[in-house]
Amino acid sequence: MKTDTHPQYFPEATVTCNGCNRTYTVGSTVESVTVELCSNCHPFYTGKQKLVDTAGRVDRYQARAAKQAETAKAAKVKTKAAPKVEPKSDATSADATPTPEERLAKMKAELADDSKQ
Repeated sequence: MKTDTHPQYFPEATVTCNGCNRTYTVGSTVESVTVELCSNCHPFYTGKQKLVDTAGRVDRYQARAAKQAETAKAAKVKTKAAPKVEPKSDATSADATPTPEERLAKMKAELADDSKQ
């Protein structure tokens, strides 16, 4: 095995958790490691809900969601349902467009009148 190709190994390296301040001793190539969560305080292992918010991300998300809900509520109030307009039937409307059958019957009647004269 070549020398100076592998990093130095620390058999007594310490891992410190920022969540619960617990310290573990492990073997590593780094002498000390700091983690945010460990198995002692992680919600998956403990079953407790805990929001870890180091950069204010949860607060920003909750503010954005509240603002979106307010704008959706305001938009719902502004829009009113349009009144339903029922189409007029051909028989009741004076200026309704005739169907092709009606136009054909009218043309035939006009031709019959013209031929009589």
